[in-house]
Amino acid sequence: MDLYPMTLGSINVKRALGLFAVSLCFISVNAQADSKSPLTKGTVFRDCPDCPELVVVPSGLFTMGLNGRRKAERPAHIVSISAPFAVGRYEITFDQWYACLKDQICTHNPNDHNWGTDGRPVINVTWHQAKTYTKWLSKKTGNTYRLPSEAEWEYVHRAGTTTAFWWGKKPGENNANCKDCKSQWSAKSSAPVGSFSPNPFGLFDTTGNVFEWVSDCWNPNHEGAKPTTVPRMTGNCKFRVIRGGSFYYFNKVARASYRAKNPPGVKSYWLGFRVVRELP
Repeated sequence: MDLYPMTLGSINVKRALGLFAVSLCFISVNAQADSKSPLTKGTVFRDCPDCPELVVVPSGLFTMGLNGRRKAERPAHIVSISAPFAVGRYEITFDQWYACLKDQICTHNPNDHNWGTDGRPVINVTWHQAKTYTKWLSKKTGNTYRLPSEAEWEYVHRAGTTTAFWWGKKPGENNANCKDCKSQWSAKSSAPVGSFSPNPFGLFDTTGNVFEWVSDCWNPNHEGAKPTTVPRMTGNCKFRVIRGGSFYYFNKVARASYRAKNPPGVKSYWLGFRVVRELP
């Protein structure tokens, strides 16, 4: 399968320095992929014209969770990422969803809440429908696509940082799309993907915009979690973990360690997803 090359824009590698981060800074901020070049960390690529753009993230260590007041975020624990993988540069968009709909694998035509679909993250899709989309991508490309595990999601969201937000301790203004983030979309609607600066891994909108489905069943805290990125498939599977906050919720919900849950069959206008693509 040929790769369709992209260029990764400038990133602030100083933000990628964390106490438990190992080899997290990109070697090149302008890495490109073609059908013959290896997929190294920082490379931006896609597997087909209708496929989502992906960023290769490195292996390493990070501290997941927070020993703070919220029980759901405790205990903080070190997680090992044993191998690089690729993750969606953006949240999946309506246009990308429509490609699956056109192939008659996805059958649900989601409501855009009258915000328009051009460049917007797809919303109003259930966890099961998001899984159908990843299965379509896998079949279409011959590569393994899936939803991220909760540990993978927090790893790429933090991108080597250890603060509440990847850019620092405070939410600031117009750094993301959350209810009190003071962007033009705050408390009103989703924003077109890529409307804010990328994090140090080159990912957009992991903070705010729309919540994102991940693979894991809901557990009330991190007790018993393994130090790996394998999704937790025990616990209360009547709920699935969602991450990242949204335009509809205050900034505290968009913090790196914040966890929430949603029934897998329930969709919302503040909920979407991004994908992981495994590397050979």
